[in-house]
Amino acid sequence: MSDADINRLVGIIQTARIKKRQFIDQPGYTSQYRNYIVKGSFRSFFLDAEGKEHTVQIAMEDWFVSDFYSYITQTPATLFVEALEDSVILRMSYEEIEGLCKEIHGLSEYFRITTERAFAFSRKRALSSLSMTAEERYLELLERYPAMVDRIPQKIIASYLGMTPEFLSRIRKNLSSQS
Repeated sequence: MSDADINRLVGIIQTARIKKRQFIDQPGYTSQYRNYIVKGSFRSFFLDAEGKEHTVQIAMEDWFVSDFYSYITQTPATLFVEALEDSVILRMSYEEIEGLCKEIHGLSEYFRITTERAFAFSRKRALSSLSMTAEERYLELLERYPAMVDRIPQKIIASYLGMTPEFLSRIRKNLSSQS
């Protein structure tokens, strides 16, 4: 991208400070922003019919976070997106980014590639949850995102991995006794 294109992009970015437990998206409201995490962490989750939380994404620095289906389709969100720590994000509104992407090929390419990577990761995660044991899923998370285990509460990690916190605790205990 040219310096002029970068300046146009910078001109639409809003910096927002988000407090721990604050929502940036929630069901019923259309996601208006593509959010880039500068500092902090978030989770995306939904509530089932019994009110149980199911975490579908954990995101930390250098990741984008939103109810992406809502953002891309501009329809009401189905996910809560909640800050897990006091955080700083860069927000880009849907209308402004779409307008710039029509004019700046490099920006459009960047968002196409990040969206494709997010889709590929989502597909891999779905396959892992169907084909791997709970312990294998936890070990994969540890290998890919070691800092996550220290920063994210165990109950949220357990929800993300599709298990109870008690079961995750047993896995961690078994792994520590093996080393």
